[in-house]
Amino acid sequence: MKVLVVEDDINGAETIRRRLQVDGWAVDTADNGEDGLHRAQTGGYDIVVLDIMLPKMNGYEVIRALRASGVWTPVLMLTAKDGDYDQADAFDLGADDYLIKPFSFVVLNARLRALLRRGSPERPAVLTSGDLSLDPAAHVVMRGSETIDVTPREFAVLEYLLRHKGTPVSKAEIMGSVWDVNYHGDDNVVEVYIGYLRKRIDVPFGRKTIETLRGVGYRLRDDGG
Repeated sequence: MKVLVVEDDINGAETIRRRLQVDGWAVDTADNGEDGLHRAQTGGYDIVVLDIMLPKMNGYEVIRALRASGVWTPVLMLTAKDGDYDQADAFDLGADDYLIKPFSFVVLNARLRALLRRGSPERPAVLTSGDLSLDPAAHVVMRGSETIDVTPREFAVLEYLLRHKGTPVSKAEIMGSVWDVNYHGDDNVVEVYIGYLRKRIDVPFGRKTIETLRGVGYRLRDDGG
């Protein structure tokens, strides 16, 4: 299997290359983000191992560009950045796994094998329904070219609906995904937030994107309303 390692530490990249080759991987390396992006887009790799702190383009920019260009090769972020927000940003942009340096080569190999088994189905980083779009990484909602202001909770409800567009979802399912486990209020709060969302994403544009299914819950139409 063919893997691309994008790492600006030449000695570190060479160590990874040698260790992976011993385990049967065919390994190419790139020492900056621009070169890594070009290789990942054209090289037909099975997996990309990507650092974050890179010259020319950082790892976040590389993965954003990859996903925007329709390249869904599994990406494992291999980096010394260990913050929760660093990891969340990587996953929101389309990363498939995240491993913090220093790391075990046994674990790296296991993670790569798991990504191979999982394959690379298309996973758009920006969620869309017609001309309605939601970017989890940038935290932006748009209708066409117009940006729509939403609260964090409205954003979370809309993201859940977009991830399940075309599928009926219940209030309980939305509650379980969006509200804290310690929330013990009435599930009618979901209905309230659906109303807020309709006033933001539908009413000003003459659309009906969020459908109410009596006795079932809600469904977000996949044509944008």
